[in-house]
Amino acid sequence: MGLAVNDDEAMASASFFKIIGLGLLAGLLLTPLPTGAADDPAAEDILSFTKPREGGFTVPIQQAPGLRPVPIGYLREIVDKPRPASRLDVEPEDAGIAGAKMGIEENNAGGRLLGDYYSLDAVTAQSPEEALEAAQKLLDSGHNYIVVDASADTLIKLSDWAKGKDVLFFNVRATDVSLRQENCRANIMHVVPDRFMLADALAQYLVTKDWTHWLLVHGSTPGDLAYADAIKRAAGRFGAHIVDTREYKDISGGRRDDIGTIPPGKQAGLGAALAAAPDYQIIIVADEEQQFGPFMPYRGGGDARPVAGTTGLIATTWSPGHEKWGATQANNNFEKDFNRLMLPIDHQAYIATRTVGEAVSRNSGADFATVDAFIHGPDLQLAPFKGIKQQYRPWDGQFRQPILIATEKVPVSVSPQKGFPHASHPEIEVDTLGIDEPESRCKM
Repeated sequence: MGLAVNDDEAMASASFFKIIGLGLLAGLLLTPLPTGAADDPAAEDILSFTKPREGGFTVPIQQAPGLRPVPIGYLREIVDKPRPASRLDVEPEDAGIAGAKMGIEENNAGGRLLGDYYSLDAVTAQSPEEALEAAQKLLDSGHNYIVVDASADTLIKLSDWAKGKDVLFFNVRATDVSLRQENCRANIMHVVPDRFMLADALAQYLVTKDWTHWLLVHGSTPGDLAYADAIKRAAGRFGAHIVDTREYKDISGGRRDDIGTIPPGKQAGLGAALAAAPDYQIIIVADEEQQFGPFMPYRGGGDARPVAGTTGLIATTWSPGHEKWGATQANNNFEKDFNRLMLPIDHQAYIATRTVGEAVSRNSGADFATVDAFIHGPDLQLAPFKGIKQQYRPWDGQFRQPILIATEKVPVSVSPQKGFPHASHPEIEVDTLGIDEPESRCKM
């Protein structure tokens, strides 16, 4: 499965569907109300927005009477995080929500023709217990599909609570590999890539550039250590060498101006910046909270080298600089609607709501079990601006997708790279990223 797609064809196709959508919208707005609709409270929704729900808020999407409702929930866990080194890395309040809304609007563009109406209800929680209460309220109000922006622990608790219930979760935040392995669940679809996928995507690109000697610098949080392990796995898998591994330790009360020095090697003497060690071509940083990585290597302590990993050159699902396969139009439309750039979390939430829209459209009027089976099966096909049709892996629920290799400004490549064959599904190149089926320990 290749990534080569004609850009002109993609832009023409995107323009065609936009024109069709505008035409449908105009026609629907001019359609007269059914007899007696003036006395029907539901008819008011044609020209009015839905009202906020207690404990969260409702994204304003116009509705018409007589359509089958397909409500989608968005459950966001609010947790305390350390302040990143740059204020530019602080997520906006509608992070993820905006992307989900974009998917809802696309669903409704075609959904009315089939008699379906999609809505989005967002709720927040500050603990797993609050998340369970919120999920119960969403289910009680008819939300069978819930996008979850939460930790792995909360996801597992939600999954266990939902066992035997008509609920399907879409994970758009947690990159923990265990969620796709020993803790995998059939009622969780993983839109966000796991750390193994992200590390493999980056490693493939670096190896193709013959940058195979890496200095790995990691923080001390569980996430940093997990990403560092993913980088080590990827290096061994694709033929790179980690010449040294060092840990950055935050000094409580230290000045922010002191952040960012590359820690010395184990053999370095007191005050030495670098130990005598083999030369490295690139610095790989594992700093998921962006505490020190953005400063490297500009504040001393190491040789001047490119930086990759969680900062610098990164593996990501989305970049505001992405322009191929209809992405320019997607970025432009998002910026027009939400007055900011689309973030990876937005793209992941967009895929989640579009998954529901595509599955329901292909099975319009069907029950939850039918739609759920379709999402898990081989017939679901999505094309979210990356050049190939995409779907979920049947063995662990992970979304198969190309990964962008990008700086903060521009994408420089797309993984999987050519030349990394695998045995299980050789025709599906994206399965070289992350855990392939023969390696999987997932038992759904």
